[in-house]
Amino acid sequence: MPPKRRAAAPAPAPKEKQPRQSALAKEHNISAATESEIKEAFSLFANSDKELPSRSLRQALTALGVPASSSSELQDLLDAADPEDTGAISYAHFVAVAALKLSNRSEESQQREVQDAFRLFTNMGGEDGKITMACLKRVARALKEDVGEQIMKDMLLEANGGSGVGRGVGLKDFEGVMRRAGVFR
Repeated sequence: MPPKRRAAAPAPAPKEKQPRQSALAKEHNISAATESEIKEAFSLFANSDKELPSRSLRQALTALGVPASSSSELQDLLDAADPEDTGAISYAHFVAVAALKLSNRSEESQQREVQDAFRLFTNMGGEDGKITMACLKRVARALKEDVGEQIMKDMLLEANGGSGVGRGVGLKDFEGVMRRAGVFR
């Protein structure tokens, strides 16, 4: 009787391929994911020559979530991004300016943004400062979104680590969701 063959070992699950950090990203100390966000904001407003018109810098930074705080800051950013005053900003110059703005976003301003976003939910009827099922339903109605109850339950459970729908979502859990979603680094 021939020997029994062993079943082939299952192939290891393929690892999720992480994007490689470009030389430009390394130069400005940003991750590949952050560079991807910057590239997306750039391409929203870039012209056919793959340059960003100087007049579009404000909109591109706003799309990235880091708008200029004043007219004078915008002018300083324009001076850095378009040093020859050609009216067009190269991708490399935009990355430099965007990376600078992203790195200057303070922890305090991030915390304030999280609290403001959290308040949007809890001011609509949150119990004990928590986002509840009722809050999600009110927000969905206000936004005229058709979101099923099971999806809302899943959202609450995902946000609070599976502690139960009735527990709701506190500020710390909400901040964790925002960070995992990439809103803050």
